[in-house]
Amino acid sequence: MQYNFSNFKAGLKKVEEFLSKEYRELNVGRASPSVLDGVSVESYGSFMPIKNLASISIEDPKTLRIAPWDKSQVKDIEKAIVVSNLGLSVATDEVGIRVIFPQLTTETRQKLVKVLKEKLEESRITVRKERERIWDEVQKLEREGKMTEDEKFRAKEELQKIIDEINKNLGNAFEKKEREVMG
Repeated sequence: MQYNFSNFKAGLKKVEEFLSKEYRELNVGRASPSVLDGVSVESYGSFMPIKNLASISIEDPKTLRIAPWDKSQVKDIEKAIVVSNLGLSVATDEVGIRVIFPQLTTETRQKLVKVLKEKLEESRITVRKERERIWDEVQKLEREGKMTEDEKFRAKEELQKIIDEINKNLGNAFEKKEREVMG
């Protein structure tokens, strides 16, 4: 019996997507609407993402423009951005809200790289836990006689190939974001 890695691969794809999402949401000194994806606003009795309450556009390389569809939501959106602690400046005007991305200092860039490394390590820990779970499963199948020893070692080789590939992808995502941050 050959071990089926399809669920494992799908789980690893989610880890990769999670890391990409986390990296997209980090402020790297350039205006990017995805930085606000994690910000929820209390509106009409529930919490909603900003993109569900307003249009978000890039005004210039350092500024986002948020135009709420309901003008009464301006203060709530402004408060949610400030409370989210993203290090962004917020200014309200007659059209809506301007979100200004501050210029990154060398110290800020180094802190961002440290955060990037932490998020990479979180992802790698998740991958290691999944690898251990799958390896335990394969060994259990062999102990129960549902898999031969040769099949077990083939599964181990395949498992290692998959792990090497995902770690390479995670590392590439980190390096790309690190270059972007260090500019």
